[in-house]
Amino acid sequence: MAAYLAVFVFLLLVCSSCRADDKLTPARPLSPGDELISSGGVFALGFFSLTNSTSDLYVGVWYNQIPVRTYVWVANRNTPIKKSSSVKLVLTNDSDLVLSDSNGGGGGAVWMTANNVTAAGGGAGVTAVLLDSGNFVVRLPNGSEVWRSFDHPTDTIVPNVSFSLSYMANSLDRIVAWRGPNDPSAGDFTMGGDSSSDLQIVIWNGTRPYWRRAAWTGASIFGVIQTNTSFKLYQTIDGDMADGYSFKLTVADGSPPMRMTLDYTGELTFQSWDGNTSSWTVFSRFPTGCDKYASCGPFGYCDGIGATATPTCKCLDGFVPVDSSHDVSRGCRRKEEEVGCVGGGGDGFLTLPSMRTPDKFLYVRNRSFDQCTAECSRNCSCTAYAYAILNNADAKEDRSRCLVWMGELVDTGKFKDGAGGENLYLRIPGSRANNKMKSTVLKIVLPVAAGLLLILGGICLVRKSRGNQPSKKVQSKYPFQHMNDSNEVGSENVELSSVDLDSVLTATNNFSDYNLLGKGGFGKVYKGVLEGGIEVAVKRLSKGSGQGVEEFRNEVVLIAKLQHRNLVRLLGCCIHEDEKLLIYEYLPNRSLDAFLFDANRKNTLDWPTRFKIIKGVARGLLYLHQDSRLTIIHRDLKTSNILLDTEMSPKNIRFRHGKDLWWK
Repeated sequence: MAAYLAVFVFLLLVCSSCRADDKLTPARPLSPGDELISSGGVFALGFFSLTNSTSDLYVGVWYNQIPVRTYVWVANRNTPIKKSSSVKLVLTNDSDLVLSDSNGGGGGAVWMTANNVTAAGGGAGVTAVLLDSGNFVVRLPNGSEVWRSFDHPTDTIVPNVSFSLSYMANSLDRIVAWRGPNDPSAGDFTMGGDSSSDLQIVIWNGTRPYWRRAAWTGASIFGVIQTNTSFKLYQTIDGDMADGYSFKLTVADGSPPMRMTLDYTGELTFQSWDGNTSSWTVFSRFPTGCDKYASCGPFGYCDGIGATATPTCKCLDGFVPVDSSHDVSRGCRRKEEEVGCVGGGGDGFLTLPSMRTPDKFLYVRNRSFDQCTAECSRNCSCTAYAYAILNNADAKEDRSRCLVWMGELVDTGKFKDGAGGENLYLRIPGSRANNKMKSTVLKIVLPVAAGLLLILGGICLVRKSRGNQPSKKVQSKYPFQHMNDSNEVGSENVELSSVDLDSVLTATNNFSDYNLLGKGGFGKVYKGVLEGGIEVAVKRLSKGSGQGVEEFRNEVVLIAKLQHRNLVRLLGCCIHEDEKLLIYEYLPNRSLDAFLFDANRKNTLDWPTRFKIIKGVARGLLYLHQDSRLTIIHRDLKTSNILLDTEMSPKNIRFRHGKDLWWK
C-alpha cells in the first residue's frame, strides 16, 4: 500500500508541473511543452514551431478546441528563439513579459514588453492571464491591465476585440500579414486606419494603398457579413471624435469561431469554423476584381462592389475612356467641355447614389448640406462632394461630415443593387445642367401656354363647382415634409402632393440608369432625392398602360387615403402629357425576396426578425381587408411585394383597387 501511495504522490507532483491553468506569475514561468488554457477552454498559449524542425520556437495564441492549429497572435514573430532547456516566458516583478533563453535575465531576451510597473509588495499579485477572447493581458493586483496582446495585433482580429482606427489616438493599430504561409514574420501587407483621416480603413502593400474601404458615414453598424450558416458577423464602429474611433467584430452568442485575417497575399478574409467539414470557410473576401485600389483609373469606377459576379470598370456619367481601345483601367475624361465656372452659367451637380466615395478627399467640418454644396460650388477646382451626419459623434461635437474632392476622382466604386454606399454629387458643366433645365422648361411651358386660354375661360366654372370645398393647403418648400408615419393607423384625409416634372427629373438625374431600382411590365422604378434631401422612389408607368388621366388620378387619390405603418406610403404623383409618375417613400432594404432567395443575405433573417415581418404583414392585410374605410383585397401577396425599411419592418405594396398601381 505504501508503494502505491508513493507512486500516487509522484504522479501528482509530475502533473502539477504540466501547466493547464490560464495564469502566468513571476514564480511560475512558461517553458516549452507548457500551455496556458483560457478559463472556458477557448484559447491556448504556448510555444510552437511551424516547420518540421523544432529548433525555431515562437510563443503564440491559438484556438484550443479546433483540430486545425490556427494562430491568432504571435509574440516573437520576427525573432524566433532556439530551443534549449533554459528557454522560458517569464513575468517579472516590474509587470513585464520576457522571452529569453536565460531565465529572463540580461542579454538572453529575444522579446519583451516595456511596462516597467512595479506593483505594491514587490510584484506580488501581478499576473498574466489568457482570456476566452484570445487576449493575453498583464494585470496588477488592483485588476487594472497594463498590457494587452491585442493592442499589438499580428494578422488576425477575433470577435469582441477593439481595433484602434483614429489618428487622434496615441498610436494606430495595424494588422500586419505574415511573410508566408509558414513564416509569421512581418510581411509587406498591412491594414489599419488611414493615417491622415479616421474615416476609412486601408490595406497597404508596403507604402502603397492596395485596397480601401468606403469612408465612414456615421453608422454604428457599418457592415453585416453573412456566413454560410445561420450566423452573421457585424462590423461596428465605437468611440467619438474626441477620444478616437475603434473597429470591432461582433457575433451573437452561440456562433461558431470566426476571424478576420489579412493573409500574406494581401487578401482580407472573413472566416467561420465549419464543424461538419472540420475546416475554415471563407464567407467574404476583399478585394475582388477591380475593387483593388484605383484599378479603374481617374474618373472611372468599379461597378458591382459586393456582387457575386466579378465587378467591372466603367466611366462616371459624362466621361469616356481616355484610351482608344476603351480600356477604362487607364482612366476616363469628360466627353463635354470642361467645368470650372466657365461661360457665365453656374455648374451643376449630378447625384450618383450607392457610391463608394473616392479617396484623397478634403474633410470640411461644421457644414450643413447646403453649406457643403456651396463649399464645392464656389471652388472651381472642386469636382465632387458628399455629405453625411456622423451619428456616433458626441452631441456636443460637430456631427457633420462634408467631403470635397479637388481634381481627379480616384478609387471610386458603386455597390450592387444599392446595397451600401452613399450619394456622390459630381460636378457637371453648366451648359449640360442648363440644357437639361431648358429641355424640361420647354416641355412644360409650351403645353401650359397653349392651354392658358382654356384655363382662364373655365376658371369661373371651376370656382363655382368647388365653392363648397375647402381650399387646398399651401405646400411647404419641401414636398412631403408634413408626412408622419409614427402612428399605427394614420388619418385617411391625406392631402396628396402634386410634384412637377422638373422636380422629378432633377431628383432622378433625368431617369438615369444610376438611379434605376427595378423594372417590370408596369414600367421602371427610380431612386430620387428631392429638394431638402428627401429620398423617394419614383415609379414611371409604361406609356402603353392604357389608363386614362382621370382614371389614374382617381385611383391615386383613393390609394393615398390608405395610411398604415405596414403599407408603403404613396406621397404624391406627377401627370404631364403621357407621363404618369407615382412618388413613394424610399425603403433602402428593398423587397423580402432579395433576402430570402439570396444565399448570403437570407442569414440576416433570424427568427425574431422573421416573426416581426410576419406580424407586420398581417397587420397591413388586416387594415386593408377590415379596418380601412376603403375595402381593399390585396390579391397579390408575395415576397417581392413586401418591402423592408431600415429597421427590417415590413410594408405591403401592390394591392389592387382596379388597375394595378404598385411596383413589384
